Amino acid sequence: MDKNQLSYLIKETLTGIDKYSIDALNLLLGTAAQESRFGHYIRQLGSGPALGIFQMEPNTFIDICNNYLFYKDELRKSILEECRVYLLVPEMLEYNLKVSICFARIHYLRFPEPIPNTVEEMAKLWKLRYNSPKGAGTVQEFIDNYRKYVL
Repeated sequence: MDKNQLSYLIKETLTGIDKYSIDALNLLLGTAAQESRFGHYIRQLGSGPALGIFQMEPNTFIDICNNYLFYKDELRKSILEECRVYLLVPEMLEYNLKVSICFARIHYLRFPEPIPNTVEEMAKLWKLRYNSPKGAGTVQEFIDNYRKYVL
């Protein structure tokens, strides 16, 4: 996927839901670089359930809907409007880039840490909050993929 086009779409989408910052843009670019090799994969390899350029699992999508967006009515409405959809279902992660962008951003919003502005600190945040300490990905892998696909 072209970095400039994805950057533009992330900025446009996050601005549309009032969740844009340059740090959020960079974190999502890094997350896409790490999770899907910048859009090379839209389904998790093997038997895993993760979908889309951010490789979000359907259960995470559902959890965000039920335990975050349910209580954030204005944000939910702005996502529906920005993505031009009437309802949100996990399968959208695979084929709707705007939905994938919104949900990746919201996933990070659910945690108290501010978005860092260095690649090393973004990698640590990704590992802690997106991949999880028990996940297979590493901080160094994130850094390497960020340098390869984003810089």
